[in-house]
Amino acid sequence: MDLTFVATTMARRGLLTPGHPGRIVRQFAALGRWGFGLAGELRQAAARSPGRIAVVDDERRVTYADLLSRSERLAAGLAARGIAPGDRVGLLCRNSARMIESLIGVTTLGADPVLVNTGLSAHQLAGVVTDQDLRALIHDDEFGPRLDPAADPPRSDEQGPAGSPLRIGEQDLERLIELGGAGPDVRPPRRPGRTIVLTSGTTGTPKGARRPTPGGFRPLCSVIDRIPLRAGDRVLIAAPLFHTWGFAGLQIALALRATIVLHRRFDAARTDAALADVDALVAVPVMLQQLMELEPRAARPGLRVAAVSGSALPGSLATRFMDRYGDVLYNLYGSTEASWVSIATPQDLRAAPGTAGRPPFGTTVKVLGDDGREVPAGTTGRLFVVNEMLFEGYTNSAESRTSDGLLGTGDLGHADEDGRLFVDGREDDMIVSGGENVYPAEIEGLLADLPQVREAAVIGVPDDGYGQRLAAYLVLRDGARLDPDKVREHVRRHRARFCVPRDVIFLESLPRNATGKILTRELRPEAAG
Repeated sequence: MDLTFVATTMARRGLLTPGHPGRIVRQFAALGRWGFGLAGELRQAAARSPGRIAVVDDERRVTYADLLSRSERLAAGLAARGIAPGDRVGLLCRNSARMIESLIGVTTLGADPVLVNTGLSAHQLAGVVTDQDLRALIHDDEFGPRLDPAADPPRSDEQGPAGSPLRIGEQDLERLIELGGAGPDVRPPRRPGRTIVLTSGTTGTPKGARRPTPGGFRPLCSVIDRIPLRAGDRVLIAAPLFHTWGFAGLQIALALRATIVLHRRFDAARTDAALADVDALVAVPVMLQQLMELEPRAARPGLRVAAVSGSALPGSLATRFMDRYGDVLYNLYGSTEASWVSIATPQDLRAAPGTAGRPPFGTTVKVLGDDGREVPAGTTGRLFVVNEMLFEGYTNSAESRTSDGLLGTGDLGHADEDGRLFVDGREDDMIVSGGENVYPAEIEGLLADLPQVREAAVIGVPDDGYGQRLAAYLVLRDGARLDPDKVREHVRRHRARFCVPRDVIFLESLPRNATGKILTRELRPEAAG
């Protein structure tokens, strides 16, 4: 069954097309030697399509052969500077070919790359350096002052103070690549480098989650069976590469020998213009929101796939996006720990705009009650998942929640009679108002349906009578006006009395982290309307 599924999916997505026999032999030999991690996927792509453009970023165009050469030379240069297999190397970079070269160079050496969120504060960065025991830190020059504004940092050919990592800026990186030279044939390390992705870290220091290396073609096929990306596609990865979804997009793109288009910073107008020349977009939902704020342009028949993940996709946004761009939207619900849980296709989103879709091949999802048993369709419970790409644990030995071999996502949700999954909110975000359970995500979706509202966030605030009541934070569209009482009346017409927000607060923007998640802890009910 698995073999049939894999072979059928690979054929449908153009991965089994005829080619030069010698190149095909080298392609599969590379996977046999290096496995299905980034280092192996780059080598199979370079063996099969060496002259194809691998990356187009703000500075240059890089072929697969060149990307492989530079990553190998960087691995040799890092080794010459004392970085050894098993060491952890932080990457604090925006989306660029340099980021990909660094990521694959580190794994080629057998070291563990730690993907660092570019939105972390100086205090959080210092915590990551300590908690992850970084041996080196590769960073874009713009982040140098944030790393240590008071000290003269060591260069790539110097060791810093005891316990501090080797800091490698952009020019230092080029010198290391030159230092590496052509070198002999690079051999796989005894221990493959394992990528560590940091959790969101909205407060305090984020935890590191060890990502597994795929054991074959099935994880790739589980995703592309549902999201129709094809071999050789031109893919704009707008999601940050340090984020689980951006990193997943990179893994998929390399496996498909795609041309990866990267912009250092997301700009809605630039992205909108670029969609005319790409087959697919990999983004987070807030980016779709910003695209929808632009004036509509002519239809783009070339865009086949817009795949989003990383935060909740409001049903109204999904519908409006497809009305403008076509039925090309796919929503992957997952997490750093679980990889993917479910995928919603355009058909799912048309039928039930708020759905997270259905589990892909090889994934099992259960909705469990407080007693650990599955609950009926339509009943909210805790979401648990199992697939072959569950994370391998936190680097600080923190425990994750499991039940009979399934991993808890930390979310509450339910399934409908057709098997579609819906995420009702985080377990720790649930509000108990007057003894009734209220899920903020449900009210946020309702408020987002108001034509004046661009974004909405709902939190619980203390209340003497009810224990907790709701506070709604709204960002209005340009030129729109809305009365707080109209907001309350809208909720009152569609939901129970305990769902009506006590406070309605208008903001110019909602606080978000670098991946677009709303930082609800930064919202305060001091300006109630």
